[in-house]
Amino acid sequence: MSTLLTALRLFLALTVLTGALYPLAVTGLASLLFPRQAAGSVVTRDGRPVGSELLAQEFTGDRWFWPRPSAADFATVPSGASNLGPTSSDLVAAVAARMAVFRAAHGLAADAPVPAELVFASGSGLDPHLSPDAARLQAGRVARARGLDPACVRALVEAHIEGPQLGVLGEPRVNVLRLNLALDLIASTP
Repeated sequence: MSTLLTALRLFLALTVLTGALYPLAVTGLASLLFPRQAAGSVVTRDGRPVGSELLAQEFTGDRWFWPRPSAADFATVPSGASNLGPTSSDLVAAVAARMAVFRAAHGLAADAPVPAELVFASGSGLDPHLSPDAARLQAGRVARARGLDPACVRALVEAHIEGPQLGVLGEPRVNVLRLNLALDLIASTP
């Protein structure tokens, strides 16, 4: 019986320590050291939240840079991958359909390569970034749809390329939300 009571006390102590005190301490420390990131890296426009740098959101239509597809339709609660394997006929059909839509929207030949990130959903379904090449490939379509100089839109893409974190972690990338918000600013400037 004493072993059971000792185990129960240890269980309760560890539950309080690791389930309450540690998370509260880490959250408090993060809020002090990194307040913007701890609050979700919310992006605001005119004092209103318009999204988060950390979560993709759906942009449709030719006037926008498109993010990676989302298996969860950009919903945060059921986020995740489709769990379809490489031999899945559903995955093959979804990728073929996405490639056809992308090629048609960009005036590409039926056999032109399309960046994988634009036809395969990310593991979380909420990846907010594209590679610079995937963003550059969309610049012509966006410029035509908005009546902008293609060179101006390409320069905007180049200005929004983020380097690897800490100079070594990851690849260069473009945050789609930030890019589309900047696009709105230049499009509304006379």
